[in-house]
Amino acid sequence: RKSTFGNVSAPSLSGLDAEQLKPAKECTPIEYPKPDGKISFDLLSSVALSGTNHEGDQPAHLTLKNDSIPVERNLAIYDGPEQRFCPAGVYEYVPLETGDGMRLQINAQNCVHCKTCDIKDPSQNINWVVPEGGGGPAYNGM
Repeated sequence: RKSTFGNVSAPSLSGLDAEQLKPAKECTPIEYPKPDGKISFDLLSSVALSGTNHEGDQPAHLTLKNDSIPVERNLAIYDGPEQRFCPAGVYEYVPLETGDGMRLQINAQNCVHCKTCDIKDPSQNINWVVPEGGGGPAYNGM
């Protein structure tokens, strides 16, 4: 069954959005042009415009259910989709201090509370909880 959106036909999807992700080996990488500062902007400037603020002493609102899943499953099979689906760059794969492997670093201070990670994580391993009141994006002047 197909759905029609304007003049574009798309296959009908069923199930969770997180189940729709294909393994990286079945996909062609997309090369995006560098931000031009007029129509497209770099990630950190865009996060700064959101007015995002989180108090440093509040409990973490983004945690992992299992710390090994990001590297063992998401990075190995899907090439770490967290680092691409998050619009605020919250998730970043960085080398281990020992130099032998990677780990997922969560930069929760950048979170704009879109909940994309809660919806799109193919392992459903990210636990997104409501942060402390008054924190997060302000979106003043956007």
